[in-house]
Amino acid sequence: MISKMRNDKEDLVERLGVFMEQKEQLAPVAARILSYIILTGKAGTTFDDLVRDLCASKSTISTHLNHLADLKRILYFTKTGDRKKYYTINEDSIIQSIDAMTESWILQKELHLEIREYKEKTNQLKNDYTSKFNLDFHDNYIKFLDEVTKAVSTLKSRILEKNTKL
Repeated sequence: MISKMRNDKEDLVERLGVFMEQKEQLAPVAARILSYIILTGKAGTTFDDLVRDLCASKSTISTHLNHLADLKRILYFTKTGDRKKYYTINEDSIIQSIDAMTESWILQKELHLEIREYKEKTNQLKNDYTSKFNLDFHDNYIKFLDEVTKAVSTLKSRILEKNTKL
């Protein structure tokens, strides 16, 4: 059972790492480190765990840990009587990511509203129905952006509320 869980974690670290490389524009090892830390949870992971389980050199792990810490993506804590650092995900980075997504969606909505307005004005000048712009896509996309922005804002509020209770 433990062996299967370890294999499942390795597979997930790899798959999540590939995703995070692309989404977060991270180096492959940094993405794997972040994935590993996410999948380890609140208990945290040590430098030695990362070197062993990700099969990377100490200098590579150290470089990428420092980079992730500089980006404020990870934090560390220590335990009384234990000199090791235990790395965990910085929960504030989730809020930063949500804010970036929301900002992008707001900008997209503004652009689509302007495009839609331009096409609508252009349609009013055209007599030929077949040459008029179809505005359905913009209407649907603007509605989608409103709904996803609202849903993610609700998620952000819940995360912040949970964090203030801790």
